[in-house]
This record gives sequence, C-alpha cells and structure tokens, in this order.
Amino acid sequence: MNKLFFRINWFLLIHICIINLFILVGANSNEKLNLISIGKDSAPVKIKIYSSLTCPHCANFHFNVLPKIQEKYVKTGKVKVIFIDFPLDLAALNASKILHCVEKNKQILIMNLIYEKQSQWTVGSNIEEINNGLREIVTTTGINLDKINKCFFDENIENELLNARIEGHKKYSISSTPTIIINEKKLNGSNSFENIEKEIKKNI
Repeated sequence: MNKLFFRINWFLLIHICIINLFILVGANSNEKLNLISIGKDSAPVKIKIYSSLTCPHCANFHFNVLPKIQEKYVKTGKVKVIFIDFPLDLAALNASKILHCVEKNKQILIMNLIYEKQSQWTVGSNIEEINNGLREIVTTTGINLDKINKCFFDENIENELLNARIEGHKKYSISSTPTIIINEKKLNGSNSFENIEKEIKKNI
C-alpha cells in the first residue's frame, strides 16, 4: 500500500500543479464548489473543517469530536460547520468527487459512510480496486453505478476540488488534516473538543 499511495500522491501532485498554473494565468473556472455544511448561516461562529476522506485522523474527528460540536453548538444555532475537501491522494480525490456530484440531501449520509468504511475501501493493490471499494459502499445508499462512474470522470468537480485545496493551502498554510479554522483563524494546538470549545466561547 505504501508504494501504491506514493504513486497516487505523485499523480495528485501533478494535477494540483497543473491547476495551480491555470490559476496563475487566469484560466481557471469561475465556478465555485458547493460546500457541504450544517448549521444556520446566521450562527456567530463559522468552523471550516479541511479534511481528506482517506485520513484516519479525519475519520476519528468526524465521529468523536464533530458530534459534540453538533449537539452543543450547531443545534443551538451558535455554530455553522463547513466541510472542505483537502484530498491528500488520488483515492481521496475520487471519494470527494462522488461526494460532490450526488444529490445534496445524500451528501452527509455518504460522507458518514465513506468515513465509517474507510479501512475497507482504501484497501487495494491499485487505484481501480480502491475505486471498486468506493462503488460497493456508495451503491448501498441507492446511488447507481452509472452515476458513480460519471462522478469519477467529472473534470469540472475535480478542478473545483483542487482549486479549493490550493486556495486553502495558500490562505491558511494547511499541511495536514484535519485542519480547523474558526472564524477565519487557524486553530492552534490539538483538535480536541475541549480546545475547539475554548475558541468557540471566545467568539460567541
């Protein structure tokens, strides 16, 4: 798997360099990715979560920290959470492409499922085997194979995802995932609920 993900990461790096070049010469699309979010737009605290769908730390945050934020601050209208993809490899990029081309009312469900089954679908000797693992998982939500295959080849979504990744890196100097941004300020220290809550309280 290490050799495979080295190749996958190298392929993704080439893609990012190409998109970055398009940005520099002004050739990128004006379209913006429709971000996935939970909570009210009027919430005084906006939390951006930059994550990669193949990142075990991101999965851990998603299931062990995010629910506490939801229960205490999102449901009470104090926090809006915005999920921003920061794919670390081609497998994560493909998973993100699926996430952003399915119906909006299924995005959270599929995100949860992709994280829950992360240790299963990321196993494979090549990227096609990994994609097949994604196909098997996502079809359980009622999304058909034709739709999933179209997602894999959707260049517009791919470009938008990589644009968002580049912009996030430039704006917040992101080097690992998950990275938490609270009211446009990068969280320092651990991504624990306790540390995040301290910053939330400062901004309410």
